Amino acid sequence: MTPPPGITLAGDYALGGAPLFSADLHLRAGEWTCLLGRSGTGKTTILRLLLSLPTGGHFAGQIAASDGASLQNRVSYMAQSDLLLPWLNVLDNVCIGARLRGTTPDRARAAELLRRVGLSGAAHHMPRQLSGGMRQRAALARTLCEDRPVVLLDEPFSALDAGTRADMQDLAAQALAGRTVLLVTHDPAEAARLAHQIVLLSPQGTAVWPTPPQSPPRAIDAPDTVASQSRLLAHLRCAA
Repeated sequence: MTPPPGITLAGDYALGGAPLFSADLHLRAGEWTCLLGRSGTGKTTILRLLLSLPTGGHFAGQIAASDGASLQNRVSYMAQSDLLLPWLNVLDNVCIGARLRGTTPDRARAAELLRRVGLSGAAHHMPRQLSGGMRQRAALARTLCEDRPVVLLDEPFSALDAGTRADMQDLAAQALAGRTVLLVTHDPAEAARLAHQIVLLSPQGTAVWPTPPQSPPRAIDAPDTVASQSRLLAHLRCAA
């Protein structure tokens, strides 16, 4: 993997002629940034802007990598839904990016990634045979198979039960260490655990929120983690 860049997104976004948000967002190289805000503030829109996908609105500003190079082909994405193709087995789902690009998949590497996420025994299973947590682990393996230095995560663990969610958070933090990661989340506890940097998005703009002093991933029940989660939740509720 090439060294990950930092990324800056700065500008104004309008939808249907009405201003939605003004953003000044800096993703620090090789770190996790968690983006929080109430529904409708534009969190997923920011992901789509970074992915160069249509948003239905207009963005006036700039998106730039710290090394001056284009972000094209340097970003991978993991959605809230696992998006596994039901007619392919797990191994073929992990290799789908190469197949869509018309290149030969590295099946040995994909199998090693499945081992890394604890799915060696499920490589030839169909998605319907997997639990929700197993499907999300397969989606994480697919994201890792793309081997991109920048990773965008759109609430990928929110549909999981609490125990599986904590396990997936730990696994993702380990597997994506050293990459530039943007995690969109509604969960203050998730941000308090995983973020090197927490950014709040509102119609008034972006603001950096303090993180606990320990390095992520932090223990769920650590006093500083719990205190940070509580303060962040209280702030988000007041911002309604």
